[in-house]
Amino acid sequence: MARLAEEFKKNIKPKLIDKFNYNNHHQVPNITKIVLNMGIGEAKEDEKLLNKAQEELTLIAGQKAILTKARKAIAVFKIREGMNIGVSVTLRNKRMYEFLDRLINITLPQIRDFRGLSPKSFDGNGNFSLGVKEQIIFPEINYDKVDKIRGLNITICTSTNNDNEAMELLKAFNMPFVEGKIN
Repeated sequence: MARLAEEFKKNIKPKLIDKFNYNNHHQVPNITKIVLNMGIGEAKEDEKLLNKAQEELTLIAGQKAILTKARKAIAVFKIREGMNIGVSVTLRNKRMYEFLDRLINITLPQIRDFRGLSPKSFDGNGNFSLGVKEQIIFPEINYDKVDKIRGLNITICTSTNNDNEAMELLKAFNMPFVEGKIN
């Protein structure tokens, strides 16, 4: 079992039950999945960029990344419907907790001038999103083999619809938030 999964069962769950006065332990919010997404706009000219991004995202996540396709055509961006334009991976269960552990304890502290995550990045339904400007902050990526710096989006989905409960859950996992209020 992953270290954070054990931490959740033993310490975080009882703390949240006390804080929010839940009647049942099934009411306690938990993390359901983490989605990593990398949009590659230049992929319309060069398919090799997409393959390289897929390899890098697979290394970061520890699970094979899939290609994402355009849902509709956008003439201004020269994108046709069904064209491969990005890569994505969804993490659940053990891999999700292992990735979250690496993100909180290894990756985020490596960001230069990092002051914490904004609590305004919740979507109103209990999900938290953050953007990373460079994939090279992840220890799995070999800096010498990187052809281009790419950013990626990380979305942490929770089982609650309340942003305050979701924030308390992520704070209990030691997610480094800047002090402030959620909108």
